[in-house]
Amino acid sequence: MTDSVMPTYGRLDVAFTEGKGAWLIDADGNKYLDALSGIAVCNLGHAHPAVAEAIADQASTLIHTSNIYHIPLQTELAEKLTNLSAMEQVFFCNSGAEANEAAIKIARKYGHEKGIDKPVIIVMDGSFHGRTMATLTATGNPKVHAGFEPLVPGFVRVPYNDLDALRMAVGHWPEAVAIMVEPVQGEGGVKIPDVDYLAGVRELCNQRQLLMMLDEVQTGIGRTGTWFAFQQCDNVLPDVMTLAKGLGNGLPIGACLVSGPAVGVLQAGNHGSTFGGNPLVCRAALTVLNTIESDAILSNVNTLTEKMIKGFETNLAALEGVKSIRAKGFMFGIELALPCTALVQKALDQGILINVTADSVIRLLPPLVINGDEANEIVKRVSELVIQFLNSQPVKSDV
Repeated sequence: MTDSVMPTYGRLDVAFTEGKGAWLIDADGNKYLDALSGIAVCNLGHAHPAVAEAIADQASTLIHTSNIYHIPLQTELAEKLTNLSAMEQVFFCNSGAEANEAAIKIARKYGHEKGIDKPVIIVMDGSFHGRTMATLTATGNPKVHAGFEPLVPGFVRVPYNDLDALRMAVGHWPEAVAIMVEPVQGEGGVKIPDVDYLAGVRELCNQRQLLMMLDEVQTGIGRTGTWFAFQQCDNVLPDVMTLAKGLGNGLPIGACLVSGPAVGVLQAGNHGSTFGGNPLVCRAALTVLNTIESDAILSNVNTLTEKMIKGFETNLAALEGVKSIRAKGFMFGIELALPCTALVQKALDQGILINVTADSVIRLLPPLVINGDEANEIVKRVSELVIQFLNSQPVKSDV
């Protein structure tokens, strides 16, 4: 039978019908430990009571009007986000890709206002910014580009975590107007840059009057142990920051925040979104932020991160097939010495949801609300999977 849904996803053979906290239940009643959170979306876990109550109440009150009118909940959410981030203004949309599209448009208009006819945005190898035409062009992965050429002009790519290469690119391209970078590359394999990298990017942007644009779609909303990953760096405040994923805990909302020279670049008529920032999603997002704040969830992330790293290192670090174990808050990457995409199905069969990215990196993005027992269970199950997988590989001959 032909499926009526376009085959744009390689789906696993499971359908979930219920969830609570860090657990999901499939159509057959089987229970799974979710160590992926819908790819860093359900930071408060599944069916969080405060979020569910807020959505139900708002749905029975007012779901949508239009951005033609004032939306008080949107204003309240913008004020909350700017207070938490020290940014100044927010544009609301529906996804991370749309937030990054807004950032790209801000950079281009900023360049045109400086008299640059063909502005250039410097982006990174190994990055991921979305699947629209502009954001897939900005993405540093040839597999994402394949079949969609010609790509959008105006992007220059440099190696990630390489300040010297970045300086050379800026010097070579006088048309450069912005640097777009992820504080941690999630899709690229949980790549964590040097501690001085973002500060170096900020300094270079200051020197050359470039916009520093941070894609915090995956790292934001507490995922790395602070509200935003850039807050772990001294003297770093981006000019543009994009958010989505964890902001709505499953409802589609994205945000593009601006400060400094990026403020006021977009004016009425320059950009928009039919659904962006409607009352329903803003109410949900406000509830997410207030819950993270009131329930000391960031403290939980930082405490359990250390515990889980120690567990993984104890169980796996000495194994020959394990190249490295990386973590930034609840972004864990276990890099193996060989492709391991088969582990996704093996994990599902054993009742845990994981992801493999960059072919050989096990990526774990558990809900921020897991408890100590659930953290231990993730470490135990994933460690056992890795050990079983490595033991099942053919022994290499020395001859």
